[in-house]
This record gives sequence, structure tokens and C-alpha cells, in this order.
Amino acid sequence: MIACLERFLPETEAETIADDDVVSGICKTLELTGSIDYGSVSVAGKDFGGLYTVKPLAFILPSAADDVARVVNAAFRSPNLTVAARGNGHAINGQAMADRGLVIDMRAMEIRIEVVSCNGSAYVDVSGGALWEDVLKRCVLGFGLAPRSWTDYLGLTVGGTLSNAGISGQAFRYGPQTSNVTEMEVVTGKAETLVCSETENSELFFAALGGLGQFGIITRARVLLQPAPDMVRWIRLVYAEFDSFARDAESLVTLPDSFDYVEGSVFVNSSDPVNGWPSVPLTPEQRFGSDRLPRTAGAVLYCIEVALHYKSSDDASTVDTVVSRMLGRLGFIEGLEFHVDVRYMEFILRVKRVEEHARANGIWDAPHPWLNMFVSKRDIADFDRTVFKKILKDGIGGPMLVYPLLRSKWDDRTSVVIPEGEIFYLVALLRFDPEYPKASTVEKMVAQNQEIKQCCIKNEFDFKLYLPHYQSEEGWKRHFGNRWKRFVERKARFDPMAILAPGQRIFSRTRQL
Repeated sequence: MIACLERFLPETEAETIADDDVVSGICKTLELTGSIDYGSVSVAGKDFGGLYTVKPLAFILPSAADDVARVVNAAFRSPNLTVAARGNGHAINGQAMADRGLVIDMRAMEIRIEVVSCNGSAYVDVSGGALWEDVLKRCVLGFGLAPRSWTDYLGLTVGGTLSNAGISGQAFRYGPQTSNVTEMEVVTGKAETLVCSETENSELFFAALGGLGQFGIITRARVLLQPAPDMVRWIRLVYAEFDSFARDAESLVTLPDSFDYVEGSVFVNSSDPVNGWPSVPLTPEQRFGSDRLPRTAGAVLYCIEVALHYKSSDDASTVDTVVSRMLGRLGFIEGLEFHVDVRYMEFILRVKRVEEHARANGIWDAPHPWLNMFVSKRDIADFDRTVFKKILKDGIGGPMLVYPLLRSKWDDRTSVVIPEGEIFYLVALLRFDPEYPKASTVEKMVAQNQEIKQCCIKNEFDFKLYLPHYQSEEGWKRHFGNRWKRFVERKARFDPMAILAPGQRIFSRTRQL
């Protein structure tokens, strides 16, 4: 097998062999129960970000974890092949690509979503290539149960989000998705298929969680469930000043009797339909009363978004009383409160409507130069002053999320790195480019992202990129800080040849002689 594969490796005299011959050779030797898609290599060389394009040797469709292990084993025995696991293609900076390597389509695996009971608790055993939206439907509709922690957009694979963190408005209470998994099956860079948990192969368990795909490919996960509510009271509250916004948001995530979901955002103080006032109301019938804004309001405004779960059988007046009590503690602008009652699944799938709208308008396939980061509580006010109020005062053509999270809900044993202090903020700049395909617009967005990162470095903000992307080892060392040594040691233990996730650009493939 290796003799066959070596003919097609970069840095050899055979580099000009036609891609069809490459794919044919691999297909004949891998002995997969799955297959290789001859027509989708170009798909595997692109992602949602739309900023990078590479050409893999093959796009492999595994049927099970054994196929994943076979592919990794082939790369392990070769001089310099690499392997990338691709979920639903929602990466931003080519993280799931493998230039002249092998890309595994995790969506092709047989999808397993099985609810189980263990020691009095309910879990769902789910394939790494399953979409969270399918997990939602199966658990809620079939069993009246749901995972505790979500992402905002559910068209993502389980293995993909667990390899990063997985964050939404429930994370202040339950932590990210990486804090809600009790067991995984992982194929390491040595082609070993291992079951791991906090008590079994624990080093691999914590390495793979938030490990950016560097230590193994997650082929199965056991996720904690809880009873699903029927309904959600969905509320948005407007603020003119960052201080009062941050004070209330931090109060909401630290009080024991708070809402079930807390997020926040920044928007432009104008009638701009994408970046301004019209982006806040929850229904077409609701109107933003700009006359309610104080004269001191600046170029940007702030919104706290909360949700309360309840059962269909709950008395409406009881829900109103609970909501009124919690809102009574807050200092939002009177008259700029918006609420709507929706089914739980409709709320959790709320971004699905955004996707459908973007596809209909042709911007879903446009480049998405998003920037996600964590900023410490210590520095978030200065970040607001230098970034939101100056660099981004005209908006970004999409949501600008900012809301607090609690360090105590995260497990330091995982590979995720976050700022110091109990409270830190997620900042997510979710750009959509309405002028696509004008490349100059994309370049300006990318340049603005770089300006923001440099601003954070110059001002010595305590920040970490979420879904990180760096071009140099120096950047990665700065990102991991005192966790870099542990990260390198884990790499040496579970992927010593640096085969996995080459698109992250953290380690270079070790050439095997």
C-alpha cells in the first residue's frame, strides 16, 4: 500500500501525475468499506470562510470508525501524507483542509443518535459526523430530552464543535459543549481507535476536547441530556451605555435564579437595516422606537438577549411574574424591550431561518471572514472603547456578539485556552459580505480583523482567539501561553508524525524515512 501511495506524494518526481490516477491508486489500496468521491475533491478544498482554497489528493467517505483508522494508518506509514477530518465545512480559515493530503468526510459515516440511560442520567451516544440539529430533533421529538449546551447555529457536526468548544447562551450555566461530554471514541494520529473518558484514557479525552483536531478524530461522543422545555420566552433589551449593559449581563450570568439563556450584542445607532435598529425587534410587527433613546447615546448601542424556558402547562401569569421579577433588576432603556413566545425547537433552530434567508439572497456562499475571540473582563471596557466605538462603529454587515462567560464552567484539563479571571467575554464578529464577489471588500474585512487583533496585542489585552488561526509558531505560542508545553507533549504522544489537521498550521508533518 505504501509503495502505491508514495508515488503521489509532494516533493517527489511524480508530483505531476494526474489527480485521477492519484485517487484511483488510493482507492485500490485503502480497502475501505466506504468509498472515495471522485467528483468532490474541489468541495473538500473549500470551506464556509471562503478565504482559502487548496487541492487535496482525495475526499474519502468512510462508513465507520474503522475506515477512519485505515486512512490515518495509511498516512502514518507514508513519508508525508496528512489527514484532515471535515464536518459540515463550516470552518473559516481552512482548518479542515489538507493540501495534497487526504480529507475525510465525517458526514458520510453511518449516523448514530441513540439515547441511553446510565446511573440515573440520560445521555445521547452520537456519531462524530452527526449534525447538532439532527441530535436536537431526535432527542426532543423522540424522548422529550435535549443537550444542555448548544451552539447558536446547529448545522455543525458533533465532532467539529467538540474539537473547539461549542458555545451559546447556555454556556454561562452549563459550560461549553466540551463540558457536557462524558465519553468519546477517538482515532488518534497513530491510527489507534480508543474509547476515552475522565477515567479511561483520560489524557486523550481532555486533549481531544478543544484540541483543534490535533490529537485525534472524534468518531463518537456521549452527551449529557436533560428534560426539554416546551416553550421559550425570548427577550431582547436595549442599552445605550456599555457599563450598564456589562453590569446587567454579568449579573444575569452570576445570579442563581436567572434566565436559561443569556447573550448580548452591539449594533449601530442608525436605521441601517442590517447593522442598526431594525436588526433588534423579534417579529416583523415590532418596531424600534428610536425616540426612546437618550440624547447621550453614541454611535453604537447594546442589546442583552435572554430566554426563559417553560412548559405548555405553565400558567401564563406565572411566566409573566417570573420574567417581570428578573427584568425588574435590570437597567435597560424603558420602552425598548422586545419579546415573543416560541416553541423550544424553534428557538434553538433560530439561526436556521438566517441560513435560509442568506441562501435565498445568495450571500450564504459568499466569503465569511469571521473573527471570534475571548476577552477578559479586565479589558472588555477598553475593547469596547477602541474596537466597537471606533473600528467597528459603522457595523460589519452581520451580528456583533459580546456576552460574558464563567471560567468555573470550563475544564482547564481540556485543550481550550481562555483569558484569566472568573468572568470573560465572547466577542464574535459574524460578517456577511453583501457585495460578494468583489474581492476588495473581503480583503478590507480581513485587514480589519487583523487591525483588531493588533489593537489587542498593542494594548496588552488579555485575549484568546476562539476558532484560532495563526500563520506562525510564535502566534500559536502566544495563544497557548503556559499551556504550549502541554499541547506539544500531547501532540508527541497522540500524533507524533503530525499527520492530523494540517490546515490548523500548528505543526509541520514529520517526514518518515
